[in-house]
Amino acid sequence: MVQGRSGSESPDYQPSPPAGDVYEWFQRGVKLLKDGSPAAAAAILARAADAEPESRSIREALARAQFNSRRYEEAADSFRWIVSANPTEDYAYFGLGMALWRTGDMKAAHEHLSIAVAMRPDLRDYVSALKQVRATLRARQA
Repeated sequence: MVQGRSGSESPDYQPSPPAGDVYEWFQRGVKLLKDGSPAAAAAILARAADAEPESRSIREALARAQFNSRRYEEAADSFRWIVSANPTEDYAYFGLGMALWRTGDMKAAHEHLSIAVAMRPDLRDYVSALKQVRATLRARQA
């Protein structure tokens, strides 16, 4: 929280939006993500998502930034939004499964990774993640 002039926290403080328009915010966020600054990317992409709440491309970039900044529950929420908006997005199912895996919800992770693999069985990353989650679930049952 930002400190006011008197040194006390100001609950009404609202940072000003970044310069430029939503598309520029998106471009900067994607570049920050690519350059290895996922927390900074998530901050600017969250602004872009607030301004353009129906944009799946912004939501996907935000979800990736959240995941890469280890904000797995937020990433799961963002990927879940994409899945509900477009149930044919295999990458969103994969991302949701990965985020849920990181939160420890293996059963839900298994469900979403299974869907991703069913949609795109040719993608090794999907198959590998599903195999690892299945192995973890088997180990927990034993």
